[in-house]
Amino acid sequence: MSLIDERTGVVETGEWSGGASVGDFFELLKPRVMSLVIFTALVGMVMAPGGIHPLLGAVALLCIAVGAGASGALNMWYDADIDQVMKRTAGRPIPSGRVAPEEALSFGLVLAVMSVFTLGVAVNWQAASLLAFTIFFYVVVYTMWLKRSTPQNIVIGGAAGAFPPMIGWAAVTGSVSLESLALFMIIFLWTPPHFWALALVKSEDYARANIPMMPVVAGRDATRRQIVLYSLVFVASSLAPWAMGFAGVVYGAVAAVFGVVFIALSLRILREGDGPEARRHCMRLFLFSILHLFVLFAVLLGERLVSMAVIAHA
Repeated sequence: MSLIDERTGVVETGEWSGGASVGDFFELLKPRVMSLVIFTALVGMVMAPGGIHPLLGAVALLCIAVGAGASGALNMWYDADIDQVMKRTAGRPIPSGRVAPEEALSFGLVLAVMSVFTLGVAVNWQAASLLAFTIFFYVVVYTMWLKRSTPQNIVIGGAAGAFPPMIGWAAVTGSVSLESLALFMIIFLWTPPHFWALALVKSEDYARANIPMMPVVAGRDATRRQIVLYSLVFVASSLAPWAMGFAGVVYGAVAAVFGVVFIALSLRILREGDGPEARRHCMRLFLFSILHLFVLFAVLLGERLVSMAVIAHA
């Protein structure tokens, strides 16, 4: 078990157990988040005009993944004090005493520098600059500032998770575009209703850790209304690739159908209020939102690959 200095909020290492395993350091990378980062970055690369050598594409994806992992490690280092207080995060490597804070800090910094430098040298510096900004935004702007200071933390901070498709696009083209911005906006606007649905379930955890999440600061009713509002805007943004002409009719149909379901689930949360089924409906939206985002990007990827195959065999 680790100790926390109440004055500085820093986890003391006096009771660090030592002997951290490879799995402990892998957990610092937030692998579930990393998998989504890799997938959306891949879609950005495939959707970008032109092409990239498969080896360079693999290097780019690896660098983006490592950069995302570095962000996760630095986030866990800084948030070790609140992670120890919250039930769902108390078992993470630092608060549980399996990894020392200074080890996590060094690990994250080395990975961050290596990922940005390698991406810049091997692929291009536009993509590397975006990756560096993403790491900075997640660690400094979101983790160190917004998360503990405003209920809008996840709204603004959600930008960090929305950059990967733009980085993938830049890895191919050396630039950004309106199309890559549209992909960014889908994830950016998806994040608040996705995360607030979970926050409604875990609001006591956030209150215990003194984190000003929307349900804690503005109340549960206001949070439910915000979920509906952002769901409407998110669904509208998900139709942008079809409206802009870089996604086909299949994508448009899938986005519309899934969007209707998403809005219906958000309205169900609003109608249910704090009723007996409230928790179940919140978790249903939370889990469906993960599927929703995956399906949107999977269809974009599938349409693009089919189009490329048709052109190659024409």
